[in-house]
Amino acid sequence: MKRTGTVIVLVLILISFLGGIWYIWSKDQADPVIYETETPSKQTIVRKTVATGSIVPKEEVLIKPNISGIIDEIFVEAGDVIKAGDLIAKVKVVPNVSSLSSARNNINSARTQVETARLALESQRSIYNRQKGLFDKGVISANEFDQAQLSFDQAQQRYNQEKVNLGGAQQTFDIVKTGTASGLGASANTEIRATVAGMVLDVPVKTGNQVIESNNFNDGTTIATLADVDKMIFEGKVDESEVGKITENLPLEITVGAIENKKFDAVLDYIAPKGVSENGAIQFAIKGSLSKQDTTFIRAGLSANASIILAKAEDVLAIKEALVQYDPKTQQPFVEVAIGDQEFERRDVTLGVSDGLQVEVLSGVSENDKIKVWNQLKPAPSFGGR
Repeated sequence: MKRTGTVIVLVLILISFLGGIWYIWSKDQADPVIYETETPSKQTIVRKTVATGSIVPKEEVLIKPNISGIIDEIFVEAGDVIKAGDLIAKVKVVPNVSSLSSARNNINSARTQVETARLALESQRSIYNRQKGLFDKGVISANEFDQAQLSFDQAQQRYNQEKVNLGGAQQTFDIVKTGTASGLGASANTEIRATVAGMVLDVPVKTGNQVIESNNFNDGTTIATLADVDKMIFEGKVDESEVGKITENLPLEITVGAIENKKFDAVLDYIAPKGVSENGAIQFAIKGSLSKQDTTFIRAGLSANASIILAKAEDVLAIKEALVQYDPKTQQPFVEVAIGDQEFERRDVTLGVSDGLQVEVLSGVSENDKIKVWNQLKPAPSFGGR
């Protein structure tokens, strides 16, 4: 029995020994793990955020009539470039019956007042002439003559004022009836002229359309929209998650969908202090002035994207973000640099600007260092005869 037990133990020891040898042999036969390496390179890294919007004129001027009526003739169309004072349209006045009747009554009343003042003046003239004769003969005192002269002068002044009032009533009647009056020049005119120089962006009315004058109670009908197309701005919106990263005077790169292979430089001028909720997200309006450097014509209203450049590093040493590791305790960045064949050492690095793919390396590695790529690669299996 003892001999049998000894044999069993020896057999087990032998099996274990052979198993260990086989395990070591199989591990030696396994394909070795190979790490690839990459070297840093010179890159221009731009960290930016994108806002969507459109291109609009910096200032739009709405041309409105100063009198109500019907468009009689239009002299411009969208796309025309005009100067200040150029004729845009003519308005034909259609008099209001009530206003016309009131103006006519005012004329009649003014005429009556003129006639009354004329009669009073003639009466005072007679008295003045009579008192003057008596004064020349020494019959009346100088005080009595002065009183007669004062009354005559006042009657003359009242008569002149009533004639002026009659002229004003006549002008009001002419304006109500025809839209213009003699002696008022351009202040009451059916000719609508440009107030500024620029391009006509829109003419929303047609011949025969009725228009309303601009006054304290009504904005009036827009006859034409003018703008200087050499002064365009980008208007867009950014999400609340991005608005904290941007500040005024940051550079913008504008790309217009309708203009291929073109970028326009701009400067961020305005960030709205208050956001607006759109589709459950808070959006903040922004504006940026374009600095056109060529003759490319940008049409107002074109959709565009603005890349807001948050940081930029030109021609700096950079590596891929995927090569950077972070210490689990200190969270400090580091990389592993090759010091021999598949031998690596840890190097702490200082990072700069990152665009999400490439990151600037301020210190820790040089341009000739080979940095470990963490993707493990195994050599392709070889087949007999191949």
